[in-house]
Amino acid sequence: MFGALNPFDRLDRYIARNVLGAIIIVQFVLLGLDITIAYIGDLGDTQGNYSALDVLVYLGMRLPWRFYQYAPVAVLIGALIGLGTMASSNELTVMRAAGRSLGRILWGVMKPVLVVVAVVLLVAEFVSPRTEQFAEAWRLEQRQGEGTMLQSRSGWQLEGDSVYRFGAIRADDVVLDLTRYRFEDRRLVEATRAARASWEQGAWQLEGVNTTRIFEDRTESEYVDRMPWETDLTPTQLERLLRDIESQAPSELWAYANFLQSQGQSAEQPLLYFWQKVLMPLTMGSLVLIAASFVFGPLRTVAAGTRVFYGVVTGLVFKYVQDLLAPASSIFGFSPVWAVLVPTLACAVVGLFFLRRNG
Repeated sequence: MFGALNPFDRLDRYIARNVLGAIIIVQFVLLGLDITIAYIGDLGDTQGNYSALDVLVYLGMRLPWRFYQYAPVAVLIGALIGLGTMASSNELTVMRAAGRSLGRILWGVMKPVLVVVAVVLLVAEFVSPRTEQFAEAWRLEQRQGEGTMLQSRSGWQLEGDSVYRFGAIRADDVVLDLTRYRFEDRRLVEATRAARASWEQGAWQLEGVNTTRIFEDRTESEYVDRMPWETDLTPTQLERLLRDIESQAPSELWAYANFLQSQGQSAEQPLLYFWQKVLMPLTMGSLVLIAASFVFGPLRTVAAGTRVFYGVVTGLVFKYVQDLLAPASSIFGFSPVWAVLVPTLACAVVGLFFLRRNG
């Protein structure tokens, strides 16, 4: 038992070295192809001081996010190539003949994958959310001039009896083009539009405010230069609302989901991305089992290129199933965690089935 957990076993190190090396190579290839395609596509956005070289710098800043995105596919294909190479040279056969169990070989494969998982989780929590924001701010400054402040995209928010539309929120916590629609018994009774809202000493102040009150027989309009904005929304919550949800850290997604639930709103989308990131270790583990089943199972006698092809197809099917289950969770009312767990558990069950049948 203790020998199986020994991280310094020579054969385990050999397996880990082959698998980790293959994963790194595959990751570099995937990132290289993706950056090349993105670079060609973004060349049309060059303007002002934003040159072709700046496009490359911008894509380089976004490498942590792309690394996170391609990590599961890299693990799947890397495990296939690493194990497949050893299978082609009969090294796995020799290991089995020497008394190495299939489970022990899989543990050797899982060790480098655990390292990759740890790196991916750290990147998702601490690195990619910051680099994505910095990259967008830097590109905006290059295109529009020095001193330009990043503006997050527009969005809508429900709070109490009011519906808000936000044009943008700048990096200095200034909200631009804010509109509030207030309802009573599902009837619109007031519409307020402010040119901007500033966060001053822990409270919001609206500037350039036009208010229209709607009665059954008439409307009344009022304009004021400044007025307080009573809301539970903070600059951090607004920034989470308006920033691209995919690039947010797991802790930010969880906090955002709790805020939406406290407002009586659906938090399915942030919870979906939260569970995708938190359950990444299970996802990668299930993909490794699929890769191992291809090497030890029904595809063990086919060419390495064929195994890689099936691995790519499996990775795409896995992603498409997750993408389909995401909106299905909203339609059929099941928890977003199942949209992540179902394809993950399906991969693990299929992989274990073939490994058990052929192991």
